[in-house]
Amino acid sequence: MTDQNKTIPTLYEWAGGMPAFEELTTAFYTKVLTDELLEPVFKHMSTEHQRHVAHFIAEVFGGPAMYSTEEGSHFKMIQKHLSKHLTEKHRQRWAALLLETADEINLPDDPEFRSAFVAYIEWGTRIAVLNSNIESTEMNPDEPMPKWGWGVPGGPYIP
Repeated sequence: MTDQNKTIPTLYEWAGGMPAFEELTTAFYTKVLTDELLEPVFKHMSTEHQRHVAHFIAEVFGGPAMYSTEEGSHFKMIQKHLSKHLTEKHRQRWAALLLETADEINLPDDPEFRSAFVAYIEWGTRIAVLNSNIESTEMNPDEPMPKWGWGVPGGPYIP
């Protein structure tokens, strides 16, 4: 590892840490619960759900292992989506509202961060739709949490 790589922040750090992810999901789920397409899917979820989603995404982006050590696991997150019968329209709307919310709360908008953020949202929502349309999974219960990094850009743009 070069000295340059040691100074590259995680996506979690670049975004602003846990407060940024909790603000994102709080504002996002406020929109979801007033959205004609998504409200029926999420109306029965507890307010803890939005906090769990914040902790899950934060951990995936290099934050503390709060989700996997205190709230669940990757396997348990997959299990929560089974048989929910999400559609591509649900996925697209969920992703669009999340990106809209990211802009509204001023999540970093540099191309490098947004490229990684959008890539994860695309990947994660597509996995959720796939898993929501099956009854069970052969996934290993000890499957580790996904880890998302900067990808091709390799780090934030610093002028």
